[in-house]
Amino acid sequence: MKILVTGTTGYIGKRLVPLLIQEGHTVVCVVRDELRAEEWYKNEPLITVVEADFLDATSLGSIPKDIDVAYYLIHSMSNSSSNFKSLEEQCAINFKGYMETTAMKQLIYLSGITNDPKLSKHLSSRKLVEETLASKKYALTTFRAGIIVGSGSSSFEIIRDLVEKLPVMIAPKWLNTKTQPLAVRDVLLFLSKAITKEELYNKGIDIVGPNVLTYKQMLLQFAQVRGLKRHIITVPVMTPKLSSYWLYFVTSTSYKLAATLVDSMGVEIIGKPSEINAILDIEPISYKEAVELAFEKIEQNSILSSWKDAVVSSGRLKGSIHNYINVPKFGCFIDYKERKVIDKKKTLDKVWSIGGPTGWYYGTILWKYRGYLDKLFGGIGLRRGRTSPTDLSVGDALDFWRVIYANKEQQKLLLYAEMKLPGEAWLEFKIEDDILKQTATFRPKGLGGRLYWYSVLPFHIFIFNGMIKKLAA
Repeated sequence: MKILVTGTTGYIGKRLVPLLIQEGHTVVCVVRDELRAEEWYKNEPLITVVEADFLDATSLGSIPKDIDVAYYLIHSMSNSSSNFKSLEEQCAINFKGYMETTAMKQLIYLSGITNDPKLSKHLSSRKLVEETLASKKYALTTFRAGIIVGSGSSSFEIIRDLVEKLPVMIAPKWLNTKTQPLAVRDVLLFLSKAITKEELYNKGIDIVGPNVLTYKQMLLQFAQVRGLKRHIITVPVMTPKLSSYWLYFVTSTSYKLAATLVDSMGVEIIGKPSEINAILDIEPISYKEAVELAFEKIEQNSILSSWKDAVVSSGRLKGSIHNYINVPKFGCFIDYKERKVIDKKKTLDKVWSIGGPTGWYYGTILWKYRGYLDKLFGGIGLRRGRTSPTDLSVGDALDFWRVIYANKEQQKLLLYAEMKLPGEAWLEFKIEDDILKQTATFRPKGLGGRLYWYSVLPFHIFIFNGMIKKLAA
C-alpha cells in the first residue's frame, strides 16, 4: 500500500515510518524542510520524501495522487502563536482540500481525548481539526489518546525530571487530576493496525491504557520503578502562571510548553469504553510497564524520537532550517581556531558526542553558568541535552543549540544558538586535510549585541581554545 505520513519529523511520525516500512508499505513522508528528514530515508527504496507546507495550499502539489491511506500527525503543543487554533484549522482545511482530489480511501488522525466539557485551548483545537478533516470523499478514523508514555515523550521527560530532582515536592492541586496514560508502543500498534479496517471508518475512538491514575500517582509509580522514595504535598494556592514557572524551572520543558501542559492538566482525560482493543487485538500495557520499557530503550541508547527535537521546542528558529545553513560573514564577529588532528575518527566521534551528558570538553562550569543565566532570562538553558549520546541529525536539539547540518562523511557539524541572545550565533566544526577548524560566528543586533560580544570575549578565548585542544588531542 502507498501510505502518506505527515508530521514525519515529530515524536510519533519518526517511530511510525519504520514500522510501516517493516510491514512492506510504500511510504510518502511529507516534511516542511527536506533537510530535517531522517538521513536513512534517502537510501530507503520504499520511502519518498516530499516538501510541503500545509499553511500554503499551493505547495501541496508535490504530494502524489495515488495515495491509499494517510496519517495526519500535525500538532503544535509548543506553538506560542496567539492564533495557533486558526493556524491548525487552516492546515486541516488545506490538507483536506488537496487529499479529496487524490485516490485516498482512509485518513487516520491522532487526536486527544476531548470528553471533558471544559477543554483546554489545545484539546479544543484538536477537536476542531477532527471536525474539519471529516469528508464525504474519504473515511476518517480518529484515535483520541491521552498522556503518551515513552522514552523521549514530553510527559515522560517532565515526570522524570520531577521525580529524579525533587525528593519532596510542593506541587499544584492539578496533580490530583485523573488521566489514563498509554504506552507509545500501544499508540503505534493502534495506528498501524487500523489501516483499511472498514469497521473503523468514520469513527472517533478513545485509546487508553488500563490504569486510571492521578498525576500524583503517576509520579509516585515512576519513583517506584526508579527505586526512589518521594513525598508530594499538593497546595491549592499555586496559580496557573506560578505552576507553569514551577514546571519550567524544575524540568527540561520550555515555558510555552509548560503553560500549555498546565492548561491541559486541569482537564480530566478519561476515555470512553469501546471494543477497539478486541477489534485490533491489542492489550495495552500498564503505566509501570510503559515506564520500565522506556528505560530499557534509554539504557540501550535506542530512543527513536524526542519532543525536544521539535523546532518549536525553543521558538527561536523561524521558517525553514535552510534559512540558517548559510552562515553570514559580513557584519559579524568571528572566533576562528584550528588544530592539527592526531586521529580523525576519534576527533569526529568527539564532535558527534558533544553536549548533553558528555559536556563541552572544557570550561564545564562556565557552560553550566551560561545555561543557568539563559534559563533565568526565560531561555531554554542546557536542560534539553540531546536525544542520542553519539548520533546527530539535522533538526536535533543539542543543549541550547540546534543542529543545522550534520554530515559525518563530509566531516562537518553546524549548530545554531537557541539561547537568549542580542543577535544570532553559529558554531561550526569541520575537518579538512587533517585540520580541525572551529568557527564561532555572532551576528549582533544593535549596540546591545556588540556590547554582549565584547563582554563575553575573554570567556570565549578561554573556552574555545580549551575545547579545540581537547577535540583535536
